[in-house]
Amino acid sequence: MVTKFETFLNKQNLSKNTVAAYVWTVNYYLKHYGEIKKKSLLAYKGYLVDNYKAQTVNLRLLGLNKYLEFIRMEKYKLKLVKMQQKNFLENVISHADYLFLKSQLKKDGYMDWYFVVWFMTATGARISELLQIKAEHVWVGYLDIYAKGGKVRRLYIPKKLRIEASQWLREKDISSGYIFLNRYGEPISTRGIAIQLKRFAKMYGLNRQVIYPHSFRHRFAKNFLERYNDIALLADLMGHESIETTRIYLRRTSTEQQQLVDKSVYWYY
Repeated sequence: MVTKFETFLNKQNLSKNTVAAYVWTVNYYLKHYGEIKKKSLLAYKGYLVDNYKAQTVNLRLLGLNKYLEFIRMEKYKLKLVKMQQKNFLENVISHADYLFLKSQLKKDGYMDWYFVVWFMTATGARISELLQIKAEHVWVGYLDIYAKGGKVRRLYIPKKLRIEASQWLREKDISSGYIFLNRYGEPISTRGIAIQLKRFAKMYGLNRQVIYPHSFRHRFAKNFLERYNDIALLADLMGHESIETTRIYLRRTSTEQQQLVDKSVYWYY
């Protein structure tokens, strides 16, 4: 059915990238959520909203809705999410909570997850980029990511992380190939990482709302600007096409805003 859907899309005057994105979305949904049911569709939408930006969420939903049209189940089509620009960053893990989570994971022997969290926060990698990292990239200290239009973005692995990760890989006898694997020796899925992070949040008493993959990319950006105030460089490191996208990190998180208000607004006492 998915093959027929792809043929259908190719006749819709869509770009190759859009067709590929829609087909990938449908394959992912069918693999992880099974048959088309309203409850399963809403669960998938919830997963997307919890782990991705609105733009990505809507791209996935558009693909799924197109599939629902194709199989004549339009009544189950999902509403897109609103793309609102806020004057603050919401649900971003604090630096203190990041350090606590990382230390607890190491203390309790969850070394794979210790490095998942460290790599995301120290490199600013998107979850899809994290899963592309191989042992060979750790040895040289960077990963080149190829984007639209032949653009290349270099994802740097800081020296301290590189040294400790190299030792970890040697202990696991991994000299090549992907470094983040599931128990079957296959690359772990983005969904698998998102679900496990929520479990750790519950285990360690952390706010589940701030423990999701993209939160650590936000923390990388916030930490970078606090220590080295070069927004143009950050935009390059993050892979943002427009520096305007990066400017959100100049704003405080909602938690930081609340703390400042609590500290500064006292004239009503």
